[in-house]
Amino acid sequence: MWQYRYSKMEGKTLPRYEFSPLGDSGVMVKLGEVIDQQTHEKVILFSEYLQEHPFPGMIESVPGFTTVTVYYDPITLFDPLDDILPYDRAVAILEQMSQQISNTHSTEYRLVEIPVCYGGSFGPDLEVVAKQNGLSVEEVISIHSTTEYLVYMIGFAPGFPYLGGMDERLATPRRSSPRLSIPMGSVGIGGLQTGIYSIESPGGWQIIGRTPLSLFQAGESSPSLLCAGDKVRFRPISEREYDNGEKVY
Repeated sequence: MWQYRYSKMEGKTLPRYEFSPLGDSGVMVKLGEVIDQQTHEKVILFSEYLQEHPFPGMIESVPGFTTVTVYYDPITLFDPLDDILPYDRAVAILEQMSQQISNTHSTEYRLVEIPVCYGGSFGPDLEVVAKQNGLSVEEVISIHSTTEYLVYMIGFAPGFPYLGGMDERLATPRRSSPRLSIPMGSVGIGGLQTGIYSIESPGGWQIIGRTPLSLFQAGESSPSLLCAGDKVRFRPISEREYDNGEKVY
């Protein structure tokens, strides 16, 4: 279902970035201005470095489109012998770390194959996407399933992947009236992005298919099937194959 590949980032060191507070126990590190491959690689590199070198008091780091948010314990970073705020101490640590990270880095990433049954009751908006873009249903399926996507971040719902790299020929506005309930596993298009509904939830994306895989299992040590930095490719399957598929990963 998935395989590992490698990519290489070239350069010297990461430049200084913008830091801003998030509540009383978080620092948002801004690594770029636009959502693109270069910024994403900086986000993943910074996040991976923090995971490998957590500082005392650090709780977790959360990668986003252009940022990494670092959560910390203010009590651990507080020192009664000086007047440095926990936030300022966290920023000082992160600034120092940013100068230690090499931007020449080989990154292992997963290419995950997601089986999808397109159209019918599983993809009620498939024809809408085709009509919007002057394509046939078969062309939409072919274009959508022959593209390799990048998982920029997990958000909106537990395990929901925001996938970048969709062919602009499939870009379709979100529905004017969101649905109150979209089944788990539904594959949708919203503007220039595609994604997978990891749990049953409301939503306004155009639904073109559904996967039998479960993208989120709360009881697992790693509950999300996909992570930021993964690559995804969709594989068309029939309704019979969908019915025989196990909703696990």
